[in-house]
Amino acid sequence: MTTAAPLAEKYEQLLGTLRSMDRLIVAFSGGVDSTFLGWAAKEAVGERALLVTADSETYPSSELGEARRLAALIGLPHTVVQTRELDNPDYARNAPDRCFFCKDALFTRLEAIGREHGGLPIVYGALMDDLGDHRPGMEAARQKGVRAPLIEAELWKEEVRVLSREAGLPTWDKPSFACLSSRFQYGDPITAEKLRRVDEAEAFLRTLGFSQFRVRHHDRLARIELSLPEMERLWQAGLREVILTRFRALGYAYVTLDLQGFRSGSANEMLQWIGKKSRRS
Repeated sequence: MTTAAPLAEKYEQLLGTLRSMDRLIVAFSGGVDSTFLGWAAKEAVGERALLVTADSETYPSSELGEARRLAALIGLPHTVVQTRELDNPDYARNAPDRCFFCKDALFTRLEAIGREHGGLPIVYGALMDDLGDHRPGMEAARQKGVRAPLIEAELWKEEVRVLSREAGLPTWDKPSFACLSSRFQYGDPITAEKLRRVDEAEAFLRTLGFSQFRVRHHDRLARIELSLPEMERLWQAGLREVILTRFRALGYAYVTLDLQGFRSGSANEMLQWIGKKSRRS
């Protein structure tokens, strides 16, 4: 690495943490953070690290193939496990603690794999940015003893992107694509059919060249969040019309554009709004 000294120190701390485990499992989604963590694990302990990816209805269909490609690029052993979050009614009812049950199911599967390999520790790609948001999955990690080496090294998202770029990882500027269940407002039960509809809607936007977006599901209404620079493209070359046609074919009666634009974790805004309202009353 040829980065600035403070960031280089964080990177060395990350490698030291991973080396101290000697052998480990990386929860690997193929996103920016887990890809960098997997790459750092390869640098630290070589092929004594195992990448494990969850395949589920709750993840975008395109991401599994991407995770396989990135695992091959990193050059580590890679395993795919099936997780069935929707079988758990505590997950499907979509309360604000939904992510706890998702991560708990994932880490339970990874624990079993770790035992098969002689008791491997598990790490995942949580960042410093995650500490300031509503992240019930982090409690599941704490209860399972799963470590977050990027947090231990005090690495932020933009720093991970810088380090990923220097490492030559193609994910350095990859948009964030969280679990599809994050497209639903808390309290709206999650079903396989709803997940399929959102997945197909977002896949269609991707074919049109949009890169940073979400399709938020509100019954028969689809609320599109686009990055601000991409908003004006809606009015070019008939994109508005083709989006309306496709989304209506998917079952949406109404299609709206969120004027605030894309922002990660916007479903949590309602929790903040409710909290502020409660304090005023």
